[in-house]
Amino acid sequence: MFSDLGFALAITAPIFCMLGFGVLFKRIGWISDEFARIGSDLVFRVTLPCLLFVKLVETDFRHALPYKLVLYAVVATVIVFLLVDRFIAGRLQNSFDRGAFVQGTFRSNMGIIGLAFCVSAFGDEIVAPASIYLAVLTVLFNVLAVITLTRHQNTSPSKGAYSKIFYSIVKNPLILSIVAGVVVSLIGYRVPEFFLTTGGYFARMTLPLALLCAGASIRLQEFNGSIALYWASVGKLIFIPLFITLGGILVGLRGEQLGILYLMCASPTAAASYPMTQAMGGNHHLAAAIIASTSLGSMIFTTLGIFLLRSFLLI
Repeated sequence: MFSDLGFALAITAPIFCMLGFGVLFKRIGWISDEFARIGSDLVFRVTLPCLLFVKLVETDFRHALPYKLVLYAVVATVIVFLLVDRFIAGRLQNSFDRGAFVQGTFRSNMGIIGLAFCVSAFGDEIVAPASIYLAVLTVLFNVLAVITLTRHQNTSPSKGAYSKIFYSIVKNPLILSIVAGVVVSLIGYRVPEFFLTTGGYFARMTLPLALLCAGASIRLQEFNGSIALYWASVGKLIFIPLFITLGGILVGLRGEQLGILYLMCASPTAAASYPMTQAMGGNHHLAAAIIASTSLGSMIFTTLGIFLLRSFLLI
């Protein structure tokens, strides 16, 4: 029991310590809002794409594609989305909250927190299958977010919002780097060593910088006492990871693949949900509150989930 708890804490504690340092450094003035914004942008546009590309070009995808994991994750995510969007969101009295509620409930911060969890749990070798999962689900998350925000919006979206969101998906640096890495690997091109070494330098910056900036971006003042916030947080932290993970167990996922599934869907709500909600005319204040509450709550619930999966010898 204690060894299983130790395993769980060894995965989550370093991640949340880095987030905590981000909060602390922001409070004492060592990190500014501008630093957090620029640092997050650098991670998204440069260091994380480098990490994904460097790992993927060294992977043999003829034998390593996680077809079953990705297919199940897509089906489970769509089912969860339909349940939340069609049956639960309608129970909220304020229709202005519904789009932000749905997006905050199903959309995970896979690129930073989820990937960090996976690497902490299984080592750098997990980056390749986790990246394929990340690429497919990132596209799906964006499409579903547009659907729910459009369905529940009270006001017209800002001018050009749809085209901006479409192009942001197409030009997403993470998706582009994953596609490039897979293509280079499949054609057998040998990337020059100096290029991989340079990319490796950027790659090693990714998780520390990303987690510090994520911590510095948490705004405790964004919490409010709305029912939508409480239910979105409970759904994101407990019910959805439980539903998707149990389904994964039933379809036969075990070990690293089950670990990827759980850690990705148990990650807190993606920070990208805030600007998308704002652009689409939804309740962006609620979106910000959900991001903050799930970021803090996942410290407890993700650790508990890993502990249980480890205790039952599932990962």
